[in-house]
Amino acid sequence: MKRIAICTVLAATILVAAVVSLTTAAAPEGKANLGKLRHVVMFKFKDGTTPEQVKSIEDAFRALPSKIPEIVDFEWGTNNSPENKADGFTHCFFLTFRDDAGRAVYLPHPAHKEFGKVLRPHMEKVLVFDYVANE
Repeated sequence: MKRIAICTVLAATILVAAVVSLTTAAAPEGKANLGKLRHVVMFKFKDGTTPEQVKSIEDAFRALPSKIPEIVDFEWGTNNSPENKADGFTHCFFLTFRDDAGRAVYLPHPAHKEFGKVLRPHMEKVLVFDYVANE
């Protein structure tokens, strides 16, 4: 059962990433994001996490692109799927880097580490999925 839930969440993440990739690739040539590295992060918060604490986490994550220039695109949202298959994951953050080197700067960046300190006490589970955008 646990394996099915993990597979379901992974499939949902890939679907979200594919949809976002298609909608953001609407540049004149239609291929502006090909070859860029996508970093999809989904959170499930611990029971008892207050709306104010969630807002603080959202604000902290949303501030990262202004602190880490290697993030070339950023968007986020909360789950609104009627399928009821999110397995408790409520938030999705979608970052784009030009390449692996951008992600390599981001992961150990002090601003990213500080964000982790804000998130960690409230995080029950995180799912991270990275890929290079293909046609």
